[in-house]
Amino acid sequence: MPPEVSHSRALQITPSLHFSSTAASNSPKFGLARRMKVPGKKLLPVLVFILACLSVLRLLKISLTTSNSSSPAAAFSPSMQQECSFPSECSEVPSNVGSHKTSPNATHLAPKEFMLLSSLISRKAPCNLLVFGLQSQYLNLSSINAGGITIFLEDDPYKISEIKAISSGTRIHKVKYKVPAKKAYELLKHARGNPACTPSTSLLRQSACKLALRSLPKEVYQLKWDVVVVDGPIGDAPEAPGRMSTIYTASMLARAGKTTHVVVHDVHRTIEKWFSWEFLCEENLVSSKGKLWNFRISHHSNSTRFCSSETVRIE
Repeated sequence: MPPEVSHSRALQITPSLHFSSTAASNSPKFGLARRMKVPGKKLLPVLVFILACLSVLRLLKISLTTSNSSSPAAAFSPSMQQECSFPSECSEVPSNVGSHKTSPNATHLAPKEFMLLSSLISRKAPCNLLVFGLQSQYLNLSSINAGGITIFLEDDPYKISEIKAISSGTRIHKVKYKVPAKKAYELLKHARGNPACTPSTSLLRQSACKLALRSLPKEVYQLKWDVVVVDGPIGDAPEAPGRMSTIYTASMLARAGKTTHVVVHDVHRTIEKWFSWEFLCEENLVSSKGKLWNFRISHHSNSTRFCSSETVRIE
């Protein structure tokens, strides 16, 4: 006969299973759970809607925070202005703050461009240095030119007001440029057809050439310049002041001395390239880095042409 233990174990299992099934189906808790399923299904869309709203609000908050942190005002806040006492120690002044907005074409000097310019000043120092334009990088040039004369000509009053201190022998003059960049081609035709614009004209302040800057400080006309840098006005839009007159005037000032270096920045732009080839000449180009061209101009008192070749290279 089989052991009684096995039989009794089987008898215990069957009622146990039957009891569990019956008890679960008749339990009050089980009925309550079935009754609560109906309102749970109704609440599910509401919960989904609330979560969706919270997600949208979070995305909006992130978007607003990102836009505020990337704005020009945030990039140049008053707290940043107070972090340094001398301009050369500060980060560069953003060029989009001031009288004109800045396009991607208007750039600060790249490291290799500034190295070319600073090396040139180091070889010439102490010298007479004239700079059309003003930014924090150029203030270092006045330190390199210790013992010499450095003059900055700037039309943006905001940039001038940001300068806290300058070295001895350095002066900053506010100037005004009236001719917009959109007049470039018209002025180029005028210069080519007008004898008053030829380099033989020595009295720049009395010149009848429309490109001549006649209202600069007197010392600009009186001094013989060793280096002239053209990086202003901004010239980044048709209505903004262009660099036609500054390049022409720089070429005239250079020819009044013995040997003068004229350095033009942003030569990737059409106006800077055209007027550099026209009045500074490819034959005088001695070095370049990036968007910076360095021309060496020698004095020719009797010359009636800027360039020796009849054909001027314009691209």
